[in-house]
Amino acid sequence: MEHPLIIYNTLTRKKEQFVPLHAPHVGLYVCGPTVYGDGHLGHARPAITFDILFRYLRHLGYKVRYVRNITDVGHLEHDADSGEDKIAKKARLEQLEPMEVVQYYSNRYHKAMEALNVLPPSIEPQASGHIIEQIELVKRILENGFAYESEGSVYFDVVKYNSKHHYGILSGRNVEDMLNTTRELDGQEEKHNPIDFALWKKAQPEHIMRWPSPWGDGFPGWHCECTAMGKKYLGEHFDIHGGGMDLVFPHHECEIAQAVASQGDEMVRYWMHNNMITVNGQKMGKSLGNFITLDEFFTGNHKKLSQAYSPMTIRFFILQAHYRSTVDFSNEALKASERGLSRLLEAYAGLQKIIPTETSSIEKQGFRTKCYEAMNDDLNTPIVISHLFDAARVINTVKDGKGTLSAADLQELKDVFDLFLFDLLGIRNEVSEGGNAYEAFGKAVDLLLSIRQQAKQNKDWATSDKIRNELIEIGFEIKDTKDGAEWKFGQ
Repeated sequence: MEHPLIIYNTLTRKKEQFVPLHAPHVGLYVCGPTVYGDGHLGHARPAITFDILFRYLRHLGYKVRYVRNITDVGHLEHDADSGEDKIAKKARLEQLEPMEVVQYYSNRYHKAMEALNVLPPSIEPQASGHIIEQIELVKRILENGFAYESEGSVYFDVVKYNSKHHYGILSGRNVEDMLNTTRELDGQEEKHNPIDFALWKKAQPEHIMRWPSPWGDGFPGWHCECTAMGKKYLGEHFDIHGGGMDLVFPHHECEIAQAVASQGDEMVRYWMHNNMITVNGQKMGKSLGNFITLDEFFTGNHKKLSQAYSPMTIRFFILQAHYRSTVDFSNEALKASERGLSRLLEAYAGLQKIIPTETSSIEKQGFRTKCYEAMNDDLNTPIVISHLFDAARVINTVKDGKGTLSAADLQELKDVFDLFLFDLLGIRNEVSEGGNAYEAFGKAVDLLLSIRQQAKQNKDWATSDKIRNELIEIGFEIKDTKDGAEWKFGQ
């Protein structure tokens, strides 16, 4: 590559050139879904963000082992260390086996990811399938003196760890400040300090999900799973760990501490975090009651939605902002994304209709180089999209008879769209891939316009105007030509 890939490392708080530890192999670990409740738009963002990274690393020639976990145990109702396991609670309320709940929501998640054209990871481990590895992790931390057993549970000793290492290295938090501001929680007197976090929790009699351990029946703390599974599948040192910005503290901070406490040094070289999707400036989430599920977006069945939005519109909407920027939801923004995506797909379709000439009358824009520069600059997808819009304008200029393109330049434009819009940004070409439904849709519109043309020939202006006006009313753009009429939708 002419330009090296630069990524923003949350750990160092600066952009750095990506240099794999064991090129051409790359280890990528991303915190995946917590399988309880319905997935909302905010859950789609990390999946799409790291799908772009996965696609681009493979395009650059790396052999990527992409691990994306599923959290199905240890995520508690109140905070990381107290309350009832959310999977267990749902299972109890609905009189199901916990793994039935896990399977149901895993299936829903996978269906949504497939609709969004998110590639499956190389490995998708579940926390409940790696209890042995998590117990071994806890043992090593205890042996190294950075944890303690208390009443059947095991806690990480943050103060002792911080005396030798740096707890807060990722989030920038200070242990002394946390000790002064953290309130004492009822029922957690067994901790040495309120900021200590659970590595293993003793299961109460009513707790469904439990496993035997050297400390008694219980279950792992939430933070253990990613450290243990990252070690298992990517080794004690791997390249990239990703997730949402809301995981920086405490989850990823605790992961770093667990890794250092168990093996003596840091496990991850680059930390990457996507920002949040907001609604009126607030993070979209179930606890705030402002979330919209992906199924509701796809069907339009929600009071905040003025219409249904296709999965590719959702994906394009997310990619129009840089992954480290917030994205504020609105119907207006989604409709703008829908129109923008339609323009790009129609420009691509228009390439097939352009008759090449010997030479191009339009100056070459270097779209391929510009798109690569944007991708190499911390996956700057909105800049890639802006260059594709520039390319679309060139195509439309030629279509309108205001310029010419040679066969080589036409092929280059097609290759740029194929590579950057479809392969790397992961947009499905809904115009060409819509199958029989899209073909039938187009034929129905063509039929209406042929009826309108016949009405015009018969000087039936009322029928002609009615067809034209009603098509425009529902979102079509109709352009009369000497051969009849051309139409577009969603402009």
